[in-house]
Amino acid sequence: MTRTVFCQKYREQLEGLDTPPFPGPKGEEIYHKVSRRAWEEWTQHQTRLINEKHLNMMDMQARRYLTSQRDKFLSGEEYDQAEGYVPENKDK
Repeated sequence: MTRTVFCQKYREQLEGLDTPPFPGPKGEEIYHKVSRRAWEEWTQHQTRLINEKHLNMMDMQARRYLTSQRDKFLSGEEYDQAEGYVPENKDK
């Protein structure tokens, strides 16, 4: 049976993650409040930000930046976009 959560990004009941995405309180919070769809979209967006902005994940400032962007993205707030990224047209 699929586990569902009330997704804080999409404000509706959606399929949840199978396990917390990482250990600790924040991972548990995401597990309980974020849908699989929102988390998968975030991981794709995170990759674009890392690549476009040439972020070094060994740099603590870059990691703090991504954490703040993740929190904004998952809560439905305005977040940074990767410059030059054009989403696929799914209507084709």
